[in-house]
Order: sequence, then C-alpha cells, then structure tokens
Amino acid sequence: MKTKYISNAKLATICLLSVVYCLKSSAQAPDVPAPAPAQQGKIYLTHATLHVGDGKVLQDATIGFENGKITMLESSPSFKTDETMGKVIDCTGKQIYPGVIATNTIVGLTEIEAVRATNDMNEVGLYNPNARAIISYNTDSRVTPTLRSNGILYAQVTPQGWYIAGTSAVVQLDAWNWEDAAVKSEDGIAMNWPSMFKIKGWWAEPQGYELNKDYDKQVTELKDYFKDAKSYYEAGKHDKVNLRFEAMNGLFSKTKNLYVNVNYVKEILNVIAFAEELGVNLVLVGGKDSYRVADVLAQKKIPVILSKCHDLPDYDDDDIQQPYKTPGILQRAGVLYCISIGAFWQERNLMFEAGTAAAYGLTKEEALEAITINPAKILKVDDRIGTLEKGKDASLIISAGDVLDMKTSKIEYAFIGGRQVDLNNKQKALNEKFSKKYGVN
Repeated sequence: MKTKYISNAKLATICLLSVVYCLKSSAQAPDVPAPAPAQQGKIYLTHATLHVGDGKVLQDATIGFENGKITMLESSPSFKTDETMGKVIDCTGKQIYPGVIATNTIVGLTEIEAVRATNDMNEVGLYNPNARAIISYNTDSRVTPTLRSNGILYAQVTPQGWYIAGTSAVVQLDAWNWEDAAVKSEDGIAMNWPSMFKIKGWWAEPQGYELNKDYDKQVTELKDYFKDAKSYYEAGKHDKVNLRFEAMNGLFSKTKNLYVNVNYVKEILNVIAFAEELGVNLVLVGGKDSYRVADVLAQKKIPVILSKCHDLPDYDDDDIQQPYKTPGILQRAGVLYCISIGAFWQERNLMFEAGTAAAYGLTKEEALEAITINPAKILKVDDRIGTLEKGKDASLIISAGDVLDMKTSKIEYAFIGGRQVDLNNKQKALNEKFSKKYGVN
C-alpha cells in the first residue's frame, strides 16, 4: 500500500488559501457593517437621564449636536423641540453616556489567534519604537462591531512584544481605513519592564517562580538604550537618520507618553526612578500592586492604566476581592487612573468591570469616569472626547438601562462624531439565526 504525501508547495498553497478565506470572510456584511456617513442636519436627544462623565447627572435632559459637535445641553422639562429643528429622538426613560474608551488593547491588530497571518501586534527584536500600531489597525475586524454594540466607541491600540514594543494610537471604532480611524496616530511608546521573577520549568507545566538573575543587566541595557535615544534627540539634526530613535523623540519633547507594563511594587518603584532620570511622562500599565504605592503615585502625579478587575490576586495572603477594590483605593488617594482589560476577545465587557469596581469602593459616576474622561485625560484627547460638553465631539451612547450593569445594559443608539453607528454584528446575526432554529422569541 502506497502512502501519499503532500508536497511543501501544495501544503503552503492550502494554508495560504485558508488564510485568504478567513480574511475575506471577516470583512463580509453583515459581520462588519459599513461605516456611518457624516451627520446631516441637527439631531436632538430629548427627555433622557444624561451622565456628563465628570460626575454630573442631568435629569430630563436634552442634548443637541450638529456637524459632529455638541451644540447644546439643557436640563429642563419645559424645553421644547419639534421636527422643524432637525431629527428628534425621544429618550424618555433612557440613559445617555459618553462613548466608552478601551485602553491598552490589541483590537484591530489581531483577528484569529490560531492564524499567524492575522496577528500583527508585534515585531521581531527587543527594541521597536518605530513599529506604529496605527498602520496595522484593521478596520474590517469582526471584533470591533461587538465592542460598538456594547458602548465602546474608542480604543488605544497598543503593540505587544519585547522591551520596547512600538508606538500606540488612539482610534475611533467606525471607519473605512486606518486614516479615517485615527484620532491620535502616535500616542506614546509601549514598553515592557523586565520582570524580577521568571517561571521555572516548561511554560505549559510551570513549577513556580525563581529570581531573574539577569534583571539588573536587562534594566541597565534599557537605560543605556534610552540614554542613547535622548542624546540623539538633544543633538538635533543628523546626517544619518535612526528611525528607532526618531520615533522616541516625542518622549523627550513630552508630546508622547511612555506606557510601561509593570505590576509589582519594587518594579514599579524602579520604573518611577527610571522615568525621572530620563525626564519622560510615565504612565503605568497593569499596575496590580499600584494600590500599595498609591500615595507615591499621587504625589508624583503618575497615571495608571489599571489591569482588569475581574481577576484573582497574585498573592496567597491577599484579600480575594483585592482586584475589585484597587480602583477605589486609587480614587481615594487622588491617582489619575482608568480601567482596562488589555485583550480583544473580552474587551466588550469593559463597562461591566467598571461596574464591579462600583460595588467595591467607587460611586457609579466615578466608575463611569474610569472608562470615559479618565482614559481621555491619560491619552491627552480629553479636549475632544470623554465627557458630554458643548464643543466636544458628539460621541455618545443611549442605553435602555444602566450601562455598568450586565443585566440591564442595552445599547440602542451610538453616535461617533455625530454619525449614527450601525450596531449590528456577527454575534447578533448568529443569535437571530439560531433563535429561529430553537424557537426562542
């Protein structure tokens, strides 16, 4: 009996066709609805409970916007609108919120984890500050519509990788291409701080942790790299351009943030000393132990992009609910922070993570700030988004219930810059399809 083998060339062709099929199917309607056209005429949302995003709540409020900008806010039952003024949507009994902002995410940079060709969130090598997330951002991702339908309208897409992963960007989530999506195409440099510990044994069967004997050496190498980049910046013009150092110029001119992924107390303190020595704007990412040094962070005015609240503590003797309580501790200490998930398959649950924090130390309006105006301040886009104020972008969501509550949240309308966004997605289509099969109403 003869055994048939597939040649390498044939195997490569089969794999390529599979990838092309996956990529092609990911962009087909109705999975990824077409972006909304520009706002036409005036729009008024009336008789709603309006959450401004800065702690204020307006009852029986009307919000109006034109050409993508908020033009009026009125909290008055006697305020009258009619069709001659423009499009009027009666929001009686509804809640209006600013669009939610997801931070430190790879949404749009990866699609199918098992298909390498769809993963474009890191580059080979230890130092890649010139790797720009914005040009890899995929506006045809199937994941993005599932975020929009849950109220997330903006994201900070962040490269992954080794020590210096690349340059992050802020995008709006209803666009034809990355140029349309860009709110801030070069937001900051993403960096992963060396860990003081490493896993013992094979990664699939860890056997505990051991000290990283190369920690000091790795930190020294990072410092030397940053010092070289700073010298390059201070020297001004160059006959020979170094693209990596050019990408880091914004750190030293303070037009970019340095986002450092770090979690544990001693490492956090080392990162703070590192940033102070170099004179850069530091933002901690992850920050599981940030509550232990909250007073230091508040004193030095260092923001935190806090890792997910729906998690277990890292220490055996910690309170099991510590991740839920950390936002409240940072809030009371006066630290500027926001809540993130830092993934893409769970990103749609971001507002529910904030809702959990509201049950463990935050008020509901403070929890809302942690996913709206606080991230906008950290990303330095709060002049445009994050709150509902006159002159800002008309980017908002209308929910039938509490957007922080998984049971009652139901997004009925979403607007990005005044454009009414299509809230359909693949998951809704599948739900409708199989509801018919099983007779579910």
